[in-house]
Amino acid sequence: MPNIKLFAGNSHPDLGKRISDRLGISLGRVVLKKFANQETCVEIGESVRGEDVYILQSGCGDINDNLMELLIMINACKIASAERVTAVIPCYPYARQDKKDKVKSRAPISAKLVANMLSVAGADHIITMDLHASQIQGFFDIPVDNLYAEPAVLQYIEDNIPDWRKAIIVSPDAGGAKRVTAIADRLNVGFALIHKERQKANEVARMVLVGDVKDTTAILVDDMADTCGTVCTAAEKLIEAGAAQIYAIMTHGVLSGPALQRLENSPIESVVVTNTIPQEDKMKSCSKISVIDISAILAEAIRRTHNGESVSYLFRNVPL
Repeated sequence: MPNIKLFAGNSHPDLGKRISDRLGISLGRVVLKKFANQETCVEIGESVRGEDVYILQSGCGDINDNLMELLIMINACKIASAERVTAVIPCYPYARQDKKDKVKSRAPISAKLVANMLSVAGADHIITMDLHASQIQGFFDIPVDNLYAEPAVLQYIEDNIPDWRKAIIVSPDAGGAKRVTAIADRLNVGFALIHKERQKANEVARMVLVGDVKDTTAILVDDMADTCGTVCTAAEKLIEAGAAQIYAIMTHGVLSGPALQRLENSPIESVVVTNTIPQEDKMKSCSKISVIDISAILAEAIRRTHNGESVSYLFRNVPL
């Protein structure tokens, strides 16, 4: 493809390599380093004048450093006369800080702040995946393509879960009801919902199951797994309700703090996450983790965006 450059930051070099291989182009040369005082330094190693530039950086690991690295890379390309700069952010940073609530009336809306920073840095377009809250797209005054892992999840369920036709798709909280019903409708199976009450962040006080999972395979589906307190408590609730087997499928496997130990000790058969966040080290520490590769979806979104084609095909289909 002519007039296209793909750069990858430090957050997820493996995903950058997979996408570049899929597109049949080489990753752009860029030097990313820190000065002694921990300031981030970016040196773009080739001309981007008049080019359609894509910069891959996921919101994981050292999130603040990686976010700053992304902002500087965007700005460096923009002031080097790039025609268009697209930030490819598989996991959007600060996505859970998307609103105020009654309990925290003075809380920041950090997802909006990140949107402002990306726009001011010079981004012309954003490509991301499974935003925690879809209204984040409205925080931007530039185009945002929010891709979905759902087609890849459906393919995984059909290929890897025995008797999936008799399964029940379960949302571990009320906020994921829409996501779960969409998957259940596509598979033509039933669904259930777990209502949870939190006393404070990352700590669930009580859970109530709505639906019948007795003697079925229960598939927990969510957009993000952080400390995994919710999903592990939900799994125990499903076992109490008579579920025969439990699988968990989450788009963004943050898996921080005690998450890996909790998953190992939980009744969950398999924990399936995508590679929007690097998972190699976590797979070594937890035998239950499996990974869905979403590089094909991101690569096809980049190709279609570059060629001026619609990306809505990717909302329901996995590229061949």
